Amino acid sequence: MNHLALRSSFLLLAAAALLPFARAEEKVPLKLQLPKPMFVGTPVPVKLPNLETPRASGRRPDFMVPKGVVNLALNKTVTSSDMEPVLGDLAQITDGEKAGDEGNYVEFGKGKQWVQVDLGAASPIYAIVVWHYHSQARVYKAVVAQLSDDPDFIKDVVTVYNNDDRNVNGLGEGKDPTYIETNEGRIIDAKGTKARYVRLYSNGNTTSDMNHYIEVEVWGLPAQ
Repeated sequence: MNHLALRSSFLLLAAAALLPFARAEEKVPLKLQLPKPMFVGTPVPVKLPNLETPRASGRRPDFMVPKGVVNLALNKTVTSSDMEPVLGDLAQITDGEKAGDEGNYVEFGKGKQWVQVDLGAASPIYAIVVWHYHSQARVYKAVVAQLSDDPDFIKDVVTVYNNDDRNVNGLGEGKDPTYIETNEGRIIDAKGTKARYVRLYSNGNTTSDMNHYIEVEVWGLPAQ
C-alpha cells in the first residue's frame, strides 16, 4: 500500500470513529404543541426593572435541541412545597394539558413556592418549558429553575434560570429577565445538564401574591 492510499485509509477510519459523535450533536428545532392564545380581561400594566421586551410579532425563534429528545416529564411524579394546593392536583402539572381554561391550573399559596418533577432517572436535559398561567398578561416573580440528582436540593444543585433580582427566594441574586406569560410558555435552556430532579420556584405574580402552574415539560434524551 503506497503512502497516499495509507493516508486515505487513515482518514476514512478517523471519520468513521467521529460519526457517532456527529450524530449525537445533530440539532433540530424543538417542536412544542402550543395551546391556543386566550388573553381575557384588561391587561394589568407591568413595570419591572428587568422585564423582557415582548416580541412585537411573528413566531418565536427556533430553539435547537439534539435529535431524539422527548418530554421526560410527561406523567411523571410531581411534589411541591405545598402538597395540598389551593386549587387543582399536582398531577395536572405533567399531564400534557396546557390549555389556559379555568380549572386547568394548579394554584399554590402566597410567597415562595416550588414544584419538583422526578424524571425517574438522571438524563441529559436540554430544555425546560413552563406555563404558569396564560389567560392573562402577567409576570411571575422570582422564577428560578434548578436541577439536581438530590431530591432535597441540598448538594450538587445547578441553577439554569434565575430572574430573582432581589434574592427574595434566598437562592442568590438572578440576572435573567422577567417575562410576560403567553400561550407559548417559557423555554429555559438547560444546556444538556444531566439530572434526575427539576425544581421550579416562583414568588407571586403581578396580579396577586398566589403562584400557579399549568404545565411543565422537560425535554431531554432518555437515560441509557
